[in-house]
Amino acid sequence: MWHNTYFLVPAVLLVAAALYAPQTKQAAQRVPQAKGLPGRGLPLLDTAFLSGGPGRVFDTAFVRMHQSGRVVVNRDGLVTLTGGRPYDSVEEAIIEALGPAGQRELAPLRRAVMRSAAVQKLGDGLAHRGLLRNPVLLRRAKVARRPLWLALLVVVLSTVLAYVLDNGEADRPALWIPAVLLIVGLASVIVSWPLKGRITPAGRRQLALMDTGKPWTPADAVTPLATGAALLGAIALGGLAASGLEDAELQEAMLAAAAAEEEAARVAAGMASSTASSSSGSSSNPATWCGASSDSGSSGSGCGSSSGSGCGSSSGSCGSSSSSGCGSSSSSCGSSSSSSCGSSCGGGSSCGS
Repeated sequence: MWHNTYFLVPAVLLVAAALYAPQTKQAAQRVPQAKGLPGRGLPLLDTAFLSGGPGRVFDTAFVRMHQSGRVVVNRDGLVTLTGGRPYDSVEEAIIEALGPAGQRELAPLRRAVMRSAAVQKLGDGLAHRGLLRNPVLLRRAKVARRPLWLALLVVVLSTVLAYVLDNGEADRPALWIPAVLLIVGLASVIVSWPLKGRITPAGRRQLALMDTGKPWTPADAVTPLATGAALLGAIALGGLAASGLEDAELQEAMLAAAAAEEEAARVAAGMASSTASSSSGSSSNPATWCGASSDSGSSGSGCGSSSGSGCGSSSGSCGSSSSSGCGSSSSSCGSSSSSSCGSSCGGGSSCGS
């Protein structure tokens, strides 16, 4: 005969899961180093990451180097370093990725730089300021809901089993016990509902302050041309397609590289999904700023395509592991799908997963 005390184990499982899931969501929402919004004063590459993810950072920095004549691209998409000193760590990553010969195809160059420690560090900084959500914590919050659903299933199965084993004697199982447990469990499911996208409300407000409909000229553009600074600001905020880049050959080559990255991300996402059941999002393959879900919900992208806008903007990018990269556009990263993510790609993380 079934006894009400048999509901004790399902109750303990449910309470534990109901406490853990909301706590992990709160951890994903927590801002380690909260600061006020800098308005239109956000640095150029930080703006690029916030708006479009790692891919947008590469596009912005690469166009900046191209404008100053430090790199050239031929019709076949081969990048050649012509000289000059790097202005920041991202340009150092580009030069390093070009290798000793100073030449590399644009698509693999883009992929390597997006996953460099210098670019990933930008995402970490934005997450610490509360403008982006850490993709590692977002994934952890999503995984934390699984035990909650499992505990609810145990409650339902226990209730069914109670009435199957009931022999009709006076001490029948009390229906109110599983009913209360189900209510508590469903309430916890609602409370721990996953956060949408990696860009925070503060990040959205920051982008709104900068995207006023007028050309945005970053103070740290580092270009001798006044129009060039405005161009870099347009790329950072809206991507290559919306920037009005006059060099059609360069734009075509860069968009082709972004498309190649998106295709590679789709393949990587398919391979990752086939092994997801065994890894279950464990720390053995940590997420990075490449490969978390996009804010915009746009379809298909690699880790940061810049043909649209981005991680949380209206048509954005930034990192989807299933269909976009950390910042991809209409093609999140970005991230997909973050992503980043508390750790840099250069530190052994696997990007584009």
